[in-house]
Amino acid sequence: MEDSLQRFFLEIAYDGTAYHGWQVQENAISVQQRLNEALHKILRYPIETVGAGRTDTGVHAKQLFVHLDIPVGRTKNEDRFLHSLNALLPHDIAVYRILPVEQDAHARFDATERAYEYHVHFCKNPFLLNKSWQLRDAPDVALMNQAAAFLVGTQDFECFSKSHTQVYTNICTVTQAYWQETNGGLVFHITANRFLRNMVRAIVGTLLDIGLKKKTPEFILDVIGSKDRSKAGTSVPAHGLYLTKIVYPYIDTTF
Repeated sequence: MEDSLQRFFLEIAYDGTAYHGWQVQENAISVQQRLNEALHKILRYPIETVGAGRTDTGVHAKQLFVHLDIPVGRTKNEDRFLHSLNALLPHDIAVYRILPVEQDAHARFDATERAYEYHVHFCKNPFLLNKSWQLRDAPDVALMNQAAAFLVGTQDFECFSKSHTQVYTNICTVTQAYWQETNGGLVFHITANRFLRNMVRAIVGTLLDIGLKKKTPEFILDVIGSKDRSKAGTSVPAHGLYLTKIVYPYIDTTF
């Protein structure tokens, strides 16, 4: 007799430095692989996790949701389950919550909003190694924010997508995009309903060209209109990028 299954969401976070991204790969270690291995040891059941999205090699996640189906009754004590799972996971991956959801809930397709941050700093800091990108010259934040305002809205962002990526559409709705000054650095914030592969890193590279006065703020309109990746700026290093928030209509993701 087959086990009855209950669908759950897991809220996880990870430092992506040691991993080749979120998604399972044949010849490289990923976050998803380590999570699946730990879940299998605890549940003694072939677990398949589905993430809200993929992150590339070296990218971090402050909040990522995954869904999985677990035989009924095997997670009665949620605190014990989370403690055991975290004990089996490496130090750079953590699980914060396990949430029962409807059987048709989907971590990827049900997400209505995603948010990223990109961190840069200006002085050598060993504590920011692999966590932020060090810039030699400080860019003009006002110019970058002027340009970032042109990103807000629903439009075709093919120009910022990695080449030869197969997606059903390049249309995304960006609801906010701005730079914030911090102590010794800057953080770029961007929120949208969906993102294309490499999109945030390409946007940051383009905005930094504007901030360093290589281009004018209006240049970003020409880039978007071109739908040509070669017109945009260089893709910045992965280690400054963080997935920070995912929103669903039926769960509280601000916990």
